[in-house]
Amino acid sequence: MKVIGKDTQRVDGQALVKGNPVFADDIKLNNLLHVKILHSPVAHAKIISIDVSKAQTLEGVESVFTHKDFNPHYYTTAGQGYPEPGPRDMRILDSKVRFVGDRVAFVAAETLEIAEQALSLIEVEYEELPCLFDMEEAMTSDVIIHSNPDKTGLHDAAHNVAAHLDAEIGDVDKTLESSKFVFEGTYSTPFVQMASIEPHISLTWLDENNRLVIRTSTQVPFHVRRIVAEVMGIPVSKIRVIKPRLGGGFGGKQEILNEELVAAVTLKTGRPARIEYTRAEELFAARLRHPELVSFRLGFDENQMLTAIDLNILENCGAYGPHALTVMSVTAQKALSMYKAPSIRVNGDGVYTNLPIGGAYRGYGAPQAFFPLESLMDEAAETMGIDPIELRLKNVFKVGDDIPIAKILGEGREGFPMVLYSTEIEACLEEGRILSDWERLRSEPGNGRYRRGIGVAVAGQGSGIPGIDMGAAFIKMNEDASFNLQVGATDLGTGSDTALAQIAAEVLGVSVDKIIVYSSDTDMTPFDTGAYASSTTYISGSAVKKAAENCKTMILEQGRLLLGNETAEIDGTFVKDGNGQSISFEDICIKSFYTEEQKQIMGTASHLSYDSPPPFNATFAEVEVDTLTGTVRVIKIVSVTDAGQIINPKMAEGQIEGGIPQALGMALSEFMPFDDKGGPINLDFNSYHIYTARDMPELIVRFADSHEPTGPYGAKAVAEIPINAPAPAVTNAVYNAVGVRIKHLPIRPEEILGAISRNRAN
Repeated sequence: MKVIGKDTQRVDGQALVKGNPVFADDIKLNNLLHVKILHSPVAHAKIISIDVSKAQTLEGVESVFTHKDFNPHYYTTAGQGYPEPGPRDMRILDSKVRFVGDRVAFVAAETLEIAEQALSLIEVEYEELPCLFDMEEAMTSDVIIHSNPDKTGLHDAAHNVAAHLDAEIGDVDKTLESSKFVFEGTYSTPFVQMASIEPHISLTWLDENNRLVIRTSTQVPFHVRRIVAEVMGIPVSKIRVIKPRLGGGFGGKQEILNEELVAAVTLKTGRPARIEYTRAEELFAARLRHPELVSFRLGFDENQMLTAIDLNILENCGAYGPHALTVMSVTAQKALSMYKAPSIRVNGDGVYTNLPIGGAYRGYGAPQAFFPLESLMDEAAETMGIDPIELRLKNVFKVGDDIPIAKILGEGREGFPMVLYSTEIEACLEEGRILSDWERLRSEPGNGRYRRGIGVAVAGQGSGIPGIDMGAAFIKMNEDASFNLQVGATDLGTGSDTALAQIAAEVLGVSVDKIIVYSSDTDMTPFDTGAYASSTTYISGSAVKKAAENCKTMILEQGRLLLGNETAEIDGTFVKDGNGQSISFEDICIKSFYTEEQKQIMGTASHLSYDSPPPFNATFAEVEVDTLTGTVRVIKIVSVTDAGQIINPKMAEGQIEGGIPQALGMALSEFMPFDDKGGPINLDFNSYHIYTARDMPELIVRFADSHEPTGPYGAKAVAEIPINAPAPAVTNAVYNAVGVRIKHLPIRPEEILGAISRNRAN
């Protein structure tokens, strides 16, 4: 292949490095109103009264909005398939608040300073209600967080259960009873935040035809259009959504967060409006990764083969449940798609609490699955006396295997049969074994204050949501044999515009600079469900490939007509026959426009897949534990990934290198503490500690030689897979170093010190 698999400069690279105005806020609007939100200072309360008179009379205030200004319409902010699988439990503004940070009112003013001053003038009387911060308590309490019967999609409002999940194949209890070995453990993962450099920001205005234009930092422009139309009560045809470059999303922008607010301002006032979250608002009022309390029971026979997997999930949704069912479904589906067991069972509940809202975050439930699963697999390997790598190799799904859980668990719908057509997890583990120096490090017992250890974990993900995600593409030819490629797919900084241009260029036999990409504009580009579920390369890339093939077919047809020879074929950027005649792509296009057989050469296509081939990853972590302080330092990470055919190696490597620090943050430094009234404590990057460049270990990133027959040119997804395995690899390495099993993230030095002391006492 000429383009696929080659390092190619990003199509937006020049604009980005030059600092050109490409982001949502890089636009100047006249007569602009600034919007600020009044967030609730209490975790659970009824609004008894709200007086906005002082704010409204403040000079420079255009409008103040409260719950009295909107109809009692319930919707979900989750930007995902329709009809949405999650609860419809949210209003623009409500007469009840459910977490510290919930929306109480919002103001539109001439300046940001005036808007902030106006917020301080709004007088609110609250009737505080009992708060629920613990998931298990919430399920048995008499306090009901969502009591309105008009809300739909809630599993059991009376017990604060937003969503429920259960499925079983075989007889798990009977199988576990007869198993030679049974291992069980309960593990937890914390609230963590996406920490995108660019915060949520949205701008709205009315165009010359009085249509609402929304320019927003989003991963899901078509879902934004649909949901804003529904909430505002206007037709989709009256809304245009433009997604410019994104300064990071990681799932946090798979949410209709504030677009409906600025839309309301513009529709009421006729003026452009702008809203931007501060970093503090991002940390307490945007979205977080769902904390989960996950229990596994694993059964093995005398040959160390899995007999049963029993999985129980308790998911903290926070105050609302936009992703309650789907995140929990992914936790189950990914965990149960890694290892083959005749009997499997999952039971899960997504629970409302009076804490911030759980949303979509890279991995989307899979990191919460693989931390406990891979930790328990390591424990099982030690007890059964088998190398951890060998235990995994014995039990992973192989090519040709049916993955039975896929038939039962979709993301809110019934799943589809899934056969594994490609997997190179064995190659990933074997290469990682060598690159990490596994044998030597495992065989050298630590001593002294600083103890070194090494751990391994494997993980899978998916490539789009089968039967749900759809992408479309349109490509047309220009006189110089360049091509305009229009796709609804959202490039959220991953470089997907470049990858899709490479796919089109490979089909058409031209260089990538001949492909002019325009994406994510609901007026100008075809539909796409958006950038989530690792779907863009696999789903949208397949649509691009088909559209380019259709365009190429039309080029050949026109070339044959112009040459007068039905046997002519494409050779490079020419159509040639066997008689020495040829015509260039440029001449074919010009003649098609202006002289003979006049028509536009173009191709269109859509793509929906009932397959979702898993990419796989093996991560090896080398750590150093200070036995005096309990601190853990990651020395080296080796990450080997099977993502099928890599479209752009440098961009794929960047995806891996970007996912690892997010995983290490969850493992070692990131969490969201709250005070006894549910108030968030860590509200800036001085106190909320993301992994930075200075914290990073040595990284070794490799890709297995792989080909997925259902993907475009053999490609699978690469975006989410790197985030799933580093945390358990690190905790397994900690055990190898000091004999301490970590079951609750993030790793706390005091927990390590306490466990070391107990081990010494015993």
